[in-house]
Order: sequence, then structure tokens, then C-alpha cells
Amino acid sequence: MAARLPSAAEVARYAEDGAILLKGAFDLDWIERLRAAVDADMAAPGPMVRINTPAGSPGLFFVDFQLWQRHEAARDFVFHSPAAEIAARLMGSDEVVYYHDHLLVKEPGTRERTPWHHDQPYYPIDGAQIVSLWLPLDPVDCETCVSYVRGSHRWGRWFRPQFFRQGGVDLQVSDPRFEPLPDIDAERDAHEFLAWDMEPGDVIAFHALTLHGASGNLSTARRRRAWATRWCGADARYAERVGQISPPLAGHGLKPGDKLACDLFPKVRG
Repeated sequence: MAARLPSAAEVARYAEDGAILLKGAFDLDWIERLRAAVDADMAAPGPMVRINTPAGSPGLFFVDFQLWQRHEAARDFVFHSPAAEIAARLMGSDEVVYYHDHLLVKEPGTRERTPWHHDQPYYPIDGAQIVSLWLPLDPVDCETCVSYVRGSHRWGRWFRPQFFRQGGVDLQVSDPRFEPLPDIDAERDAHEFLAWDMEPGDVIAFHALTLHGASGNLSTARRRRAWATRWCGADARYAERVGQISPPLAGHGLKPGDKLACDLFPKVRG
């Protein structure tokens, strides 16, 4: 099956909105293989696994990272799926470096939200060419889908990172750009939000400075397995952050100002 790559109109919409739905971007063979990898990871998680559901609460909010290092299907997706070409077109970069992946599973009945945030303040990376591909492995309705604040990547603002747990405790990260996150829910009338009904094979591409958050999974039967992959372009540079970053990837040997490509962050295109 030929890859379903973004059109020129979709690239322009991504640049304007900061998040875009790409229908039917991935063949269902990829989805089946990744479902098996996700379930294998949940049975034997990696070293950065987090359970974000309190003991005794319904459902399960399961989070893990770096499946590409442990599961063949995830690694094949990084190097052989259309994902790198999709990222290249959206970023406008011939060079694509794979940064990391992030698994987020919300089983039926999970109440825990993913609080409002944007991703780049968590990363030790400067540059404008950073895109995430949020790939659901189960059907997702608009209410359970991640919701994005349209155009927020163009505000020129960086908001202080928070832990993904109820109450959202500020991380001790120092950067003069960071400011407190506004109460997005209290000012909903001031924003336009993007969310979609999705089927397996659809993907959302979003910029690393686009604000987003998600509800729990209040379905009584439907799982919400989603795998997010992070891709960087030619302008991305390693940047020193004082304090905790997420995920806490170490051993890359990079210095501030270095281009990212290395064994931990492989160049996949260009």
C-alpha cells in the first residue's frame, strides 16, 4: 500500500494550527504489529514505566517510553514506516532525527486526565522543527481524543513543565522563557480547540509547542492505547536544562549547541 503523505494544503494547515489529523496515514499491518508490541511492553515494562492511576482507583493509566529500543515492531516503525517522511514534510526539513517515543494507555474506566501542557519545555532541545505523531491503536472518539489549543505554538510562550499526575506539581526546571501555565479550562471561550474521532491508521501530527491535554477514558469497554513518536529536523540543537527533564534520557554525550544525531537519537532521513 502506498504511503499516505501530507498534501501541501495539510502542511500549510499544520503550520497554521499546530495540530492536524492525517486520515489513513498508516497501513493496518503497522497497527497490528504495534498493538502486539504495546501489550508485550505492558507485560514487561521498561525502566521508565509509570502508573498514573492511584491504587484502588478504577481503570489504569499506563505510561512507558522507548519501545523502539526493546520491541522489533516499534523499531521497524521508526526506520521503515512512512512516519519519517511525514515528519520531514510537515517540518520542512530534509533531515529527520528520531528523538523518543511515549506510550500512553488508558484502560476502560480510567479517570485520570492528561493535564494541559506543551512538550518542548520538557525536552533539552531548542529549535522550531519538532513534531510528534500521536497514533491511536484503538478507535478513539472526540471526547477521549487529545485536545489541542489551535495556534498555541505561535504564541511565542514557553510554559513551565508539570508532572503528569493529579494536582500537577511544578518541576524544578530553570529557564528564563518559562512562565506559569494559564488556566486553559477557565478561559475556554478565548480559544479554539481541535480534537477528532479517529480510527486505527489515522494519526495526529502536532508541534512541540502546541498546548494539549486529554480526558480520562470513561468507556466501559474500549481501550485507548496510543503511541506517540517524536521527530526533530535540521534546526534542532541539544540545549542544557537545569533540573529534571522528561523523559530522562542519558548517555548521549551531547553538549549544548550540538546537533542531535547520535546512537540514542538516530538520524532516519537526510
